Amino acid sequence: MTTFTKPNRDELVRKLTPEQFAITQQCGTEPPFRNEYWDHHEPGLYVDVVSGEPLFASVDKFDSGSGWPSFTRPVAPNVSEVSDTTHGMRRVEVRSRHGDSHLGHVFPDGPSDAGGMRYCINSASLRFVAAADLEAAGYTEFLPMFGLTPTTEPHA
Repeated sequence: MTTFTKPNRDELVRKLTPEQFAITQQCGTEPPFRNEYWDHHEPGLYVDVVSGEPLFASVDKFDSGSGWPSFTRPVAPNVSEVSDTTHGMRRVEVRSRHGDSHLGHVFPDGPSDAGGMRYCINSASLRFVAAADLEAAGYTEFLPMFGLTPTTEPHA
């Protein structure tokens, strides 16, 4: 099993774009409809840009009309939820468990047939791994959700 960790601040400054740093480390928000994944439909996995931990899958992505990527659920228990009362609102912030990245917010207005939740996530907090590249990128366990099987035998 892969261990996901948060790099130190200096490494994050080198690794991330200024927008990625502002969003993941300073709780920023990117503009709606002007971000990389809001209208992205390729099958694959969305991982934390900071730690690489798997967060969401395209099979759980839907068009919420908000202009940000929206998902009905996390793909693994790598998401934590914390109360957020900034900007005079009561919301639930979504953070990656290992990278402690600010991802976005979760709202109870998602599709009712999929649990009713809408994880509204900043594209800049994500890195996309196409389904065809999952095995090579170390995310073999997620292949079945895309109808794929490993091409190599697991190590004993």
